[in-house]
Amino acid sequence: MKRKTTRTRRKATSAKANKPKSHDDYLTAVTEDKRAALQRLRRAIKAAAPKAEECISYQVPAFRLNGRFLVAYGAATNHCAFYPGSTVKALKDELKGYDTAKGTMRFPASKPLPAGLVRKLVRLRIEETG
Repeated sequence: MKRKTTRTRRKATSAKANKPKSHDDYLTAVTEDKRAALQRLRRAIKAAAPKAEECISYQVPAFRLNGRFLVAYGAATNHCAFYPGSTVKALKDELKGYDTAKGTMRFPASKPLPAGLVRKLVRLRIEETG
């Protein structure tokens, strides 16, 4: 006996439809608590690198300086993240209390990174990239 199948067509959604085009687009799509933490991080980055331009890189908000990647930030299900590159390794002693990995710092939205620490990481990153 042949089983009758019904085919329901799923509507394909374009991957580009969900891609943020700006930092504000990205922040609009995250929860309120993460948005607040990431906006604070964004302000600290801008203070440390006022000449850096905002862009989207790998679907997350990032900053470029002189056309080169500087830093990025983003939100995941259970945390927020800051991507200052290799400066994480350079300041590993100062970052002992944080969840770090190669080039990444993770933090809960309820405990945003201190602005002074962010400024220090960004300035070090500027020195690195020249």
